[in-house]
This record gives sequence, structure tokens and C-alpha cells, in this order.
Amino acid sequence: MSQSAPQRSLTASDIRARKGADPLVCLTAYTTPVAQLADADCDLVLVGDSVGMVLHGLPSTLGVTMEMMVLHGRAVARGLSRALMVVDMPFGSYEDSPAQAFRNAARLMAETGAGAVKLEGGAHMEDTIRFIVERGIPVMAHIGLTPQAVNALGGYRVQGRGADADRISEDARAVTRAGAFSVVLEKVPAALADQITAGIDIPTVGIGASSGCDGQILVIDDMLGLFDAFKPKFVKRYGDLASDARTAIRTYAQEVRARSFPAPEHVFSQEEPGTC
Repeated sequence: MSQSAPQRSLTASDIRARKGADPLVCLTAYTTPVAQLADADCDLVLVGDSVGMVLHGLPSTLGVTMEMMVLHGRAVARGLSRALMVVDMPFGSYEDSPAQAFRNAARLMAETGAGAVKLEGGAHMEDTIRFIVERGIPVMAHIGLTPQAVNALGGYRVQGRGADADRISEDARAVTRAGAFSVVLEKVPAALADQITAGIDIPTVGIGASSGCDGQILVIDDMLGLFDAFKPKFVKRYGDLASDARTAIRTYAQEVRARSFPAPEHVFSQEEPGTC
């Protein structure tokens, strides 16, 4: 009897090879159940430092720690069998030196089972990315709006308009030279994103960039409508789970107070041995 071969997880090399092919589907995940939901349809699942805002209630990503990324990385890994898992390097874990960056990247890989790490920054991170990649760890770069640098950038503003386009373009070339297997383009003008996509040899993954990028990524809580404190322009809500949850919780509370839950079908009697 023939048996189908076990499904193989995608690798950074597989993602790199998708340059110019079918668009890459990417989402974030932070828990095992959500990772299981995303796995069938996603090529890449990012354990993003956005976890600090959407799950831990932090005002920005700056307070996210290595311990948090390890915890959530392990949880997501348990839910994936196909998609490549990439783990964000949190603020302060890689900026000091290439050696510091490698130590922390190696820790994330070893303790979570990730297939790659992601770090923010362009030309000024070229040597760091190269140092990590040369030591066997695939790196996904992230340029344009880099949330960990929000204070230096003056807020969550579009990057690369006007003369600033040259800086973003050089960032893209720099991370490509350094050996990154892909690069996130966040909140840059669509025309610039298209130019960068055409001009570099690695896949671009857009978030607030262009449909012409080699792939797209969104924060899953944003696209499901679960995190609704605010909605960036580049987010399309494919669900309204926060509203659904509020309705469900309100209905549950009403039924508990009215003693209509639990109903007879939810409780047990002496005459039903062995049922659960």
C-alpha cells in the first residue's frame, strides 16, 4: 500500500526561489491555534514583535523582550507543519554589534525551531545581516517604516517620498548584498515599492506598499478585525471578530444571569455513565 510522503516545511531557500513567481502569502501568528489556522494557506508565518501591542497591550513594540519572542515562537512552531516560521528580533537584541545579533539570532533559532529571523534596518544593518547569514542563519530584512525606530522617524509616517526614495532604494540594495533571503517593505509609496521589486534579486513582501510586491503580509489580528483599537490605511479587514466576540460574550452574560445557561443538554445526570 502506498503512503503519501510527510509534508515538508518550506525553507528560506524556497521563499527566495519564489522571486517573480506566484505571490507569497504571509501573516503573523503568536499562538498555536492561530498558527494551525494559518498554516494551510500561508507560505510564511511571522512571529512578529507586534505581539507586544496586540496581545500584551504595550503601546509600541519597544518593550518586547527575547523571552517573549521565545515563548510565542515555541507556541507557533507547535501549530505549523508547512509554512516557514520567521521570528522577529526584538528591539535592543541586535543593534549593538554583529556578534550580539548573531548570539540572539542563534538563541531564537535554537529555542523556537524557527527557519529564519527578521530584523529591521537597511544600509546600516548590512554588515550585521551579512555576519548572521555567513554563520548559517537565514535573515529576512525589513525596511521603509521600521516600527522599532518609530521615535527616530518621528512617528508612523510613510517613508521614501520625494528625495527620501533614494535612501530606501539603497537600503534594499544593501540588504540584498548582505544576503537576506527576502525583505519587508513597510509603508512606502507604491511606485517606489514597484521599482525596488524590479531592481533587486530577492522577494519583496509588502505591508502598505504595492500589490506588485512579490508577496504581502498583514498582522493577523488586524485583518481578522480582532485588534480594533485603530486601523492603519493599509489594512483590509477580512473579518470582524472583535464585534463577534463582544456579541457572544454579551449573550453568554445575559444567559448566565437569566439562568438559561447551562441548559439541560449541557449538564449531566446519574443515568448517563461514560458520557462526556
